[in-house]
Amino acid sequence: MTDPDANLPEELMWQGRFITAKRRGRWEYVARARGIRAAVILAIEDGHVLLVEQYRVPLGRNCLELPAGLIGDEDGREREDPLAAAGRELEEETGYRAAKLEKCGDFYSSPGMVSEGFTLVRASGLEKVGPGGGTDSENIIVHRIALGDIPAFIENKRAENCGIDVRLLLLLATTLVKVGSAKEITS
Repeated sequence: MTDPDANLPEELMWQGRFITAKRRGRWEYVARARGIRAAVILAIEDGHVLLVEQYRVPLGRNCLELPAGLIGDEDGREREDPLAAAGRELEEETGYRAAKLEKCGDFYSSPGMVSEGFTLVRASGLEKVGPGGGTDSENIIVHRIALGDIPAFIENKRAENCGIDVRLLLLLATTLVKVGSAKEITS
């Protein structure tokens, strides 16, 4: 089945340095300018995961997230490799360097509203090499959390009015998806 808007021309409604607003037929959506993508890092080792917390203007509050960063957003890095970007962002945001970075696939956050995609990268062989915290314009708090403590940690952060990034569902999957009998699933 083909969507009636699929072959209509794309209209640029507004463009900033990093974001564009577009329309195609009856759909309005947001895209990253200049083909910029993101790398999201799943850094798990020794039964712990690295998370970051930072203020997000669109939410008006802090948000708990996996470490992440843009690919190709700076002059001279337009064709940056996703794994190189992930390694750079992991160290910048968390202070940890990964001995191994593995591409886990490309994903889309909210495909009904945003065309932005991200590459999920698994980081291992972690070594603390710096303080983390991001660049001068960022104020990132780094959390190293035991995997078994993730559900309670997220609930505590939620109780503090911290936003929770949808990608943290990766870490909650075993507690959210419970395979049971057909009666339990259908009721």
